[in-house]
Amino acid sequence: MIPFLDLKAAYHALAKELDEAVLRASRSGWYIGGPEVEAFEAAFAQYTHTQHCVGVGNGLDALTLALRALDIGPGDEVIVPSHTFIATWLAVSAVGATPVPVEPASGQYIITATDIAPYITSRTKAIMPVHLYGMPADMPAICDLAKQHGLYVVEDAAQAHGAAIQGQRIGSHGDVVAWSFYPGKNLGALGDGGAVTTQNPAIAKRIRQLGNYGSAVKYYNDELGVNSRLDSIQAAVLTVKLKYLDAWNARRQTIAARYQAALADLPLTLPITPTGANPVWHLYVVATAQRAALQQHLTQSGVQTLIHYPVPPHKQQAYQHSPVAQTNYPLAEQYAQQTLSLPIGPQLSDAEVETTIAAVRAFFA
Repeated sequence: MIPFLDLKAAYHALAKELDEAVLRASRSGWYIGGPEVEAFEAAFAQYTHTQHCVGVGNGLDALTLALRALDIGPGDEVIVPSHTFIATWLAVSAVGATPVPVEPASGQYIITATDIAPYITSRTKAIMPVHLYGMPADMPAICDLAKQHGLYVVEDAAQAHGAAIQGQRIGSHGDVVAWSFYPGKNLGALGDGGAVTTQNPAIAKRIRQLGNYGSAVKYYNDELGVNSRLDSIQAAVLTVKLKYLDAWNARRQTIAARYQAALADLPLTLPITPTGANPVWHLYVVATAQRAALQQHLTQSGVQTLIHYPVPPHKQQAYQHSPVAQTNYPLAEQYAQQTLSLPIGPQLSDAEVETTIAAVRAFFA
């Protein structure tokens, strides 16, 4: 079976360095905070061209703490994509605000400033674009729109490590950018982890305090915080992997380009890269009304695929009592029924890519 993503192979590719990093962190005596976390935060801030990086427990915490740091809460609305991993919505709900879903007019997966504008009301407090599947949203246009209306921009960059728009890496456009280091991400830890990046020192300080029980000085708690901190072992792992991120992203881009060329003549909806976007292909997603049959065929051909995401947020049980549950979001529902993710991990060999292509083509032959 060709794996959808081979995390074991990714570990073995860097095993010596990763083992040394874990051992170094283990021997240091620093298990929360300390030099390893500080070193990674500095390195990732430099990589994303931002002034501040704050490590947190996971990607959902990164989003939630970002909203809390901006004092977004009950009575406020936050614009979100209709099609995304539910964490985007959950963060908004966690602070008591209301997620306002927007569908992409382009029929693709990323919302634009043009899509967002009609949904801005007097209650809108922030826009939360998602760089879904590693495809960057048009942040210059979205930030310009936000500035016109006095809104915050909180980016969900959980799938976009290294992506760029108009030559500028994701991580420094919005007021706060939230990251996940879940193991399957382009930059993944050996467990959970997350971070926020920002150019604003006050926001960075507030997020660090909120994630440390609301405390800036030990045993003195200024507000109702939570426990959400990046641990030193994961930070040490991430520092190692960050050195290889661009090379691994380049491999993903090579695979995506091969898929684009080899599958272009088939009755499949392939991803479209907007002008000025440099995606990092966290996922390579195709769409077809024959998804179930195609996935079964690929499984039988020895190719593992996944569905991201089979149930849209507004149809989840978690939102059954929300007004959004009674609203139609036809594109989100179509994506849930038709999208299929092909293997695209950086450890995928050329032979495995060609086998995947041959299997897809055989289905439509």
